[in-house]
Amino acid sequence: MSAMSTYASDVSDDKEKGAIVHEGASPAELAPEDAIVRRYGRFGPFLAKMFASGVEARGVERVPEDQRETKNMWNNLLMWWSVNTVLTTIPIGTLGQAFFTLTLPHTIATILCFGALGGVATAFISTLGPKTGLRTMVITRFSSGYVGGTIYSILNILTQLGFSVTAVILGGQTLASINPGTLPLVVGIIIIGVLSVIPCFIGYNYVHFYERYAWIMIFIIIMFLWGLGGHAGFDINAQKPLEDTGRSLSADILSFGGIVFGSFSGWAPVAADYNCRLPANTSSMKIFLLTFFGLWIPICFVEILGAALMTISDPAYADAFAAGSTGGLVAQVLTPWGGGGKFLLVLLGLSVVANNIPNSYSAGLSMQSLGRPFALVPRFAWTFLAFVIYTVAGVAGREHFSEILTNFLSILSYWTAFFIAIVAEEHFLFRRRAGALGGYNLDDWDRPGKLPLGVAGILAGCFGVAGAVVGMSEVWYTGPLAKKAGSAEFGADLGFELAAAFAAVTYPPMRWLEIRLTGR
Repeated sequence: MSAMSTYASDVSDDKEKGAIVHEGASPAELAPEDAIVRRYGRFGPFLAKMFASGVEARGVERVPEDQRETKNMWNNLLMWWSVNTVLTTIPIGTLGQAFFTLTLPHTIATILCFGALGGVATAFISTLGPKTGLRTMVITRFSSGYVGGTIYSILNILTQLGFSVTAVILGGQTLASINPGTLPLVVGIIIIGVLSVIPCFIGYNYVHFYERYAWIMIFIIIMFLWGLGGHAGFDINAQKPLEDTGRSLSADILSFGGIVFGSFSGWAPVAADYNCRLPANTSSMKIFLLTFFGLWIPICFVEILGAALMTISDPAYADAFAAGSTGGLVAQVLTPWGGGGKFLLVLLGLSVVANNIPNSYSAGLSMQSLGRPFALVPRFAWTFLAFVIYTVAGVAGREHFSEILTNFLSILSYWTAFFIAIVAEEHFLFRRRAGALGGYNLDDWDRPGKLPLGVAGILAGCFGVAGAVVGMSEVWYTGPLAKKAGSAEFGADLGFELAAAFAAVTYPPMRWLEIRLTGR
């Protein structure tokens, strides 16, 4: 029997025949804990005890088909629901009014539409986890080669660390605002960081266990915020006198839409990390729908809450936002409930742990994906290093949360857009049954000589960067096409749209030529 594990149906047929599809599986794939124990000699017994106690040994190694399980199927919805029903999602909604002077109706429409686009893109990437048994950054090797996969891993490390920095700062701000002057912001940031790294250090199963239930209490608190905010008085026309018109309004919507898209597509580079242990014959449509709604419903619901809170006309709420950003605003909303409100604020501050867990866990996996020497270091060690980096960065940037969030999410949407376009075209054009390659030879996931050279993927990514540069609109730079699409002063951010378009147009012909010349 071939070791090619090409499609889900092939695997299903093999299983029905009683066969096990991993003839080419390495010892590290079959028993990663044994491989690590042998590799580290005198530290082996200590590591063996860690793995026996439940710490995950598997890192970027492919999960063989006979080691898959179905128990976390519904976490394709519940995990993303928990990850995004958190305090960290609220400030994204506030940016519509705070930075782009949009009214509430325009903000809501932008969130729903651009959010759906980002949700579709991320849900597609998630379907590749069960098909391949691989982590997301390793999957990129089948389109962009070993070197291209390393480049994407670097980008993803920066992305997940950036997400983590915003998470720990906001969580720390919220905890510090409960009783001003009693808990320093630095201590609040460290608390959030430590609580985030514990489940990630233990690994996959504990991450899924935590995320399966974390959303319940926070969803109830979010409902309380909606009620208390409504009681304080949402004003649907609060921003009407300040909102731009004509081309400037379009530019504001496009720029804010790029941020919203980034809040969804930012999960695409990790989407397959959390379902790669599902059976290979799992329904792709079911994975897609569960992931899409697990992202779209909670993110839109919470981002719209942030937008709505910005319309409260009471000066006390505006002052709270000016003094303490989103954490201060939420604290003001809960003020009528006194001590009970402070308790809910503590829970909200701690909710960012659910959001930060996949950042920390996947940052460690991306560090392993940099190449074989990095993969030899256990996953949990990289996870701990990621924790140290984002906690220190959070402490250093704690006074500049809004600026970090705005610029980070905008730039984030650029690279995730062309990454998604390239992976999707590789899958649907070249890896389909009737395509030039006919499927994935999954045993080649760590064999540079068998993987694509990556020239097409890397060049298409470069064209994607060029598209982002000519279309981006940031405080520090506005591209020529962005200037033409918006106002003379600020332009319109078309970065992610042009990044995806440039990559999507250039990748197929270059990839066809690469396959024609190299056969892979």
